[in-house]
Amino acid sequence: MGVGKRVAVTGAGSGIGAATAALLIREGWTVACLDRNADAARKVAGGHPVIAVDVADESSVVAAFREVKMKLGGLDALATCAGIFETATLMDTTADAFRRILDVNVVGTFVCIREAVPLMASGARICTVSSVAGLRGGGLMGTISYATSKGAILALTKNAARTLGPQGIAVNTIAPGVIDTPFAAGPMADPAIRQRMEGLSSFNRLGTAEEIAEGIAWLLSPKASFVHGATLVADGGMVMY
Repeated sequence: MGVGKRVAVTGAGSGIGAATAALLIREGWTVACLDRNADAARKVAGGHPVIAVDVADESSVVAAFREVKMKLGGLDALATCAGIFETATLMDTTADAFRRILDVNVVGTFVCIREAVPLMASGARICTVSSVAGLRGGGLMGTISYATSKGAILALTKNAARTLGPQGIAVNTIAPGVIDTPFAAGPMADPAIRQRMEGLSSFNRLGTAEEIAEGIAWLLSPKASFVHGATLVADGGMVMY
């Protein structure tokens, strides 16, 4: 295992997480593939470590990163791709449903960062995954709870960057637009919704998980050495600001 080449990727079993893990493996990283669905993660991992984790369960995350330390010895990078999606509107959302989204998307991201940092040294890098929903306040497919969770990740990332920067650990986030993954498969099955989402991009198409993975890989690489506390918007021109 080379220095600067040990990474943990959460949500590695599907979508953006799977694309990110696969790309980093091709680029020569040793990748700990973390996912609630270990069988799905194994299809991505090849011979790389697979660790089952429920990011909404603090004890599960603590145990998972203990295993990461045992198998990798430490971490040079973390990509927090695990997340869930919700389309219910403000008036149709229950408090329990709202909490569940925050538990997975926000608390899960926070606890993974907290547990990864003790395994890192100066020069390590972290990339979280927000969304244009967090910038816009929803209004695309994901609404109140999802947009709130992704907006919270923007703030969480900046706070982590302020806290960890003096230790030499860079923290950034990527904010994808509408990406053609299983994550959005439900709404995208409606041709009218798909056409509307495609039309919001200047390219008149959805993004791919592989395109977002490229952005994450760059943010985790030495090529982004002076990028810190930043949000990389990757949305095909959906929200220009």
